[in-house]
Amino acid sequence: MAIHPIDYRYGTPEMRAVWSEENRFRAIVTAEVALARAEAVHGMIPREDAETIASCAPEARLERAKEIEAEINHDMMAVVKAVTEVCGDSGRWIHYGATSNDILDTATALQVRESLALIEEKLGRLLCVLLARSAETKTLVCAGRTHGQIGVPTTYGLRFAIWASEVSRHIERLRQMRPRVVVGQLTGAVGTQAALGEAGIAIQETMMEFLGIRPVDVSNQIISRDRYAEYFMFLANVATTLDKIGLELRLMQRSEIGELAEAFGKKQVGSSTMPHKRNPIKSEQVCGLARIVRSAVEPALQNNVLWDERDLTNSSPERVLFPEASVLADHILKVMIGVMEGLEFNQENIRKNLMLLRGVNLAESVMIELTKRGMNRQEAHEVMRTTSMQALAEDRNLAEVLGERPEVTAFVTREELEALLDPDAYIGTAVLQVERLIEKLRPFCP
Repeated sequence: MAIHPIDYRYGTPEMRAVWSEENRFRAIVTAEVALARAEAVHGMIPREDAETIASCAPEARLERAKEIEAEINHDMMAVVKAVTEVCGDSGRWIHYGATSNDILDTATALQVRESLALIEEKLGRLLCVLLARSAETKTLVCAGRTHGQIGVPTTYGLRFAIWASEVSRHIERLRQMRPRVVVGQLTGAVGTQAALGEAGIAIQETMMEFLGIRPVDVSNQIISRDRYAEYFMFLANVATTLDKIGLELRLMQRSEIGELAEAFGKKQVGSSTMPHKRNPIKSEQVCGLARIVRSAVEPALQNNVLWDERDLTNSSPERVLFPEASVLADHILKVMIGVMEGLEFNQENIRKNLMLLRGVNLAESVMIELTKRGMNRQEAHEVMRTTSMQALAEDRNLAEVLGERPEVTAFVTREELEALLDPDAYIGTAVLQVERLIEKLRPFCP
């Protein structure tokens, strides 16, 4: 019976597969095989036994390991016994010289490697669609807002470019973090490699070479959890970017703003009681699930604080944290890609909102020009403040009010005021910034 929504509502098949019970089991078996092969290379066990283990271990079954665990109440030893059973006499060497977390943490590294590959691919897709949207809208002038209030104009292209830049940094962080997080270990009971003897370091290196990952430099009985904490903080950082984008889309879809809208299917229902509703449910889902992804950070940090060489308090949280945070982060990435691909623009509302304040939002433009032409900057600020308040109070065009002020018309004509209050002429380098970013990030896209 499905209990967690990951089982039936959220998550991509590929990421759920990475963190499935079966894949976890296979990663553990793979680590055990690599251990045997490495020990054979360094003469710790007979080469023919290592070959038998490599050949037969994949025949071990999760169901059998679970049967054994029910009897002995130790998950790792249950896998060891299940693998031993299918390897005949060679099974005597399974897990030789290792402790549980040598295998468990190394298996986690294999899963994290798969997880990061999926996350990286989706980040790349999101980056590309953001860049495409940025290029499409680089000259689409809209109302900029600060504190929820309309400010000077901006462009939608610049908004998309800012998000694209942020996503590109996540890709950079992922690639920088990978060698720190995707590591395995073979250091034994308390990290001394005593059971492996003088060849311990070499065996560890060879084992990880077989697996295609890096070995730790040092560890005790487990890999230090600062590495895993970095992984969860990375997922939280990605989720927060998606939350940020989703929130902006939701704000722009508000009925009284109506500049953007998520795609809406012909038969889609917005409300069970209000038939007219068209809700930004996908962006809301992204924002909601981002909270769950971020919630993994605190326990992940606490998992690095253990007694002496180790205790077991990290294990149970990690069984929840890894699949939940990974699956949900991957899921909301996919959702946001779809939202961006289907995003709809209401050009009429974009323009209406831009012009809503009848020029008042361009007060800075006039202030700058007045200063250029000789008025004290602070005096120009006060003139524009008072005229803006007057225009708003009287519901008049700012140009009209300014035209009645001799201290303003002494510097600029009424015709010049109209030009200064043109929002399309006051977007600075917004278009150039977008073009420069697209050129910089184009190599990330096919």
